[in-house]
Amino acid sequence: MKIILQADVDNLGSTGEVKDVASGYARNYLLPRGLALLADERNVRQLQHLQRMASAQNAKLIAAAQALADKIAKTPVSIKRQAGEGDKLFGSVSNIDIAEALTAAGIPVDRKAVDLTEPIRNIGVFQVPVKVMRGVDAQVKVYVIRS
Repeated sequence: MKIILQADVDNLGSTGEVKDVASGYARNYLLPRGLALLADERNVRQLQHLQRMASAQNAKLIAAAQALADKIAKTPVSIKRQAGEGDKLFGSVSNIDIAEALTAAGIPVDRKAVDLTEPIRNIGVFQVPVKVMRGVDAQVKVYVIRS
């Protein structure tokens, strides 16, 4: 019996897949629990329509994320800090500081999206990666200057 999975089922498949299973398994387990639908013409067409709609929505999200990544890449930020000898900072510049600087520049970014492996402790220019969306990353140029 052909079915369309409505939810992820262990050892069978994930949501949206069309599978061929034993009719007893489908009638007694999958269908009563709402885990699957019969794969008739109507349900298959509806599934294909939903997949096309989800694909179009995903394409819009990716385009918006790419536009935001381009905007981030074109917007350098400056952060002023006090420094001592050898251009060593008194303190450091963290992902929170970079996220606040980007937000002040008109680009709202969550601090968790700024992928700074370790805090910046020197004066200089740094390229810092920002994760906009899964698969879409940007590099922001951070100028750490002496105050």
